Amino acid sequence: MTAFLKNVGGHTGRIALALVFALPLVFMLVSSFKPDDQIFGDLDSPRAFLPIGALSPDNYTAVFDRVPATRFLLNSVLISASTVVLGIVINSMAAFALSRMQWPGRKLVLTAVIATLIVPFETFALPLVWWVNQLPLLSVNGFHLQWSTGWMDTYQVQILPFVANAFSVFFFHQYFRSIPKELDEAAIVDGAGWFTIYRRIVMPLSGPAVATVAILTFLPAWNSYLWPLMVVQSEELRPVMVGISYFFQLNVGWGQIMAYSSMITVPILALFVAFQRSFVNSIASSGVKG
Repeated sequence: MTAFLKNVGGHTGRIALALVFALPLVFMLVSSFKPDDQIFGDLDSPRAFLPIGALSPDNYTAVFDRVPATRFLLNSVLISASTVVLGIVINSMAAFALSRMQWPGRKLVLTAVIATLIVPFETFALPLVWWVNQLPLLSVNGFHLQWSTGWMDTYQVQILPFVANAFSVFFFHQYFRSIPKELDEAAIVDGAGWFTIYRRIVMPLSGPAVATVAILTFLPAWNSYLWPLMVVQSEELRPVMVGISYFFQLNVGWGQIMAYSSMITVPILALFVAFQRSFVNSIASSGVKG
């Protein structure tokens, strides 16, 4: 009986905690279908969390009339997907070299990589702006290729500076260490090279780690606001988070803000739900060694 009560109490506590975290999302979704006056009128009652009243999709329609939301969404998908794919390849290869290959100084290199985690982005944001503005840029002008200087106001300035990620390297490193090295030795005996071992043995066994790194790379890429605000001037290149500032110009429409926020939040929730099992498994496995 005591164990049963503890079970019930534990589940009740978890449900209550889940509701606390879910209420802001419920409020956002429900409010996205309400006019502004009803949103404020329902704030002092439980009606704020219930789909009650004059509900309509007008706020979602108004979002596309007020900002180029489709363009912003496509830009964020392109930027986030490119950062994830390139990040998985680059960071996993670096982690493979640090965890599976024997070479002098690898522990020192790993320490230096981990040390960069303590440096906040705001510290080197301005120097990074200067550096990317000095880089050569190959562009297409009609049927001619021409070189210029500076990556400002381009897609690559929003992608390439964030491909190499210290946490992703460390995470892959920890996960790769849990894979038996006897597999490497057997493959080397069969004549396989290091790249073959990486591509055909280690990476196929690292699905949970890849899923986790994909999520942890996608989130900051999708939520990026400060960096594109600094380096992107053209409206057709801006991501979704910068689009939020459009709704605070002139007349503020809170229903439209809730609708826009719902549109850019749902993909994140769907991504996490889709990879939740792999995310949990990789977190558990990466802590086995190290």
